[in-house]
Amino acid sequence: MRVQESPIDGSIPRYELTDWRERYGVVAGITGRPFDLGLWSDQPVGQVMTRWRQFRDAMGFPDCVLGHQCHGTDVRWQDAPHAEVPAPHALTLLDRIDGHATASAGTLLLVTAADCIPIYLLEPRKKVLALLHSGWRGTAGGILGKGLDLLRERAGVDPGDLVMHLGVGICGKCYEVGAEVIEGVGLRADGDGPWHVDLRERLAHQARAAGVRDISISGWCSAHDRDRFFSHRASGGRDGRMVAYLGLSHPPTPSP
Repeated sequence: MRVQESPIDGSIPRYELTDWRERYGVVAGITGRPFDLGLWSDQPVGQVMTRWRQFRDAMGFPDCVLGHQCHGTDVRWQDAPHAEVPAPHALTLLDRIDGHATASAGTLLLVTAADCIPIYLLEPRKKVLALLHSGWRGTAGGILGKGLDLLRERAGVDPGDLVMHLGVGICGKCYEVGAEVIEGVGLRADGDGPWHVDLRERLAHQARAAGVRDISISGWCSAHDRDRFFSHRASGGRDGRMVAYLGLSHPPTPSP
């Protein structure tokens, strides 16, 4: 099922699954152009950190947890708070993880993206969440399965009870790849190439095989919708980064 994230009014360009907020009390979305949140770029550090402060303040969560991705399959459980004395709207950066999960109402899960697919997972009754970053290496390496395993182990989540959304990322028509990518995600590299692959379709296939039934796919493409989003591929590696986010929509107010 195709579901288009909706633009949200405000000082920060972002797009959300409004249905998730209304039905489940969950904030699920992604920032947009020109609000570049790339921490590892040639931009002046002060400008980037100012935007990060604006983002944290706008979202209003006591604990924002960002995974510094390495295109791997490490998925970790997050308990809040991360600091001994939590500051309002704190940002915790965890190195070399590509996904995380939580049952904490005060934690906003974050991953950066600029073509790779953000995977949003929600168990509505238990209010358990997971947010994964999946490029072709993550898709080939089974990061979705690792996320499902973590939800089962830590919260007793059955894949059949999950709601899953495959968010803003590059579409199959725009993602031209070599044989190593095609074969890595489980397809045959027939002919001379180059080939095209739709990572969201491959991830949906993996999810259905694991027992996930409620799956939606974003209608946005980071490459051919570059007026709204950043695309590493379409820009030749020069573009900025969005931040995908997932958390309960009514986090508790931190104590003074």
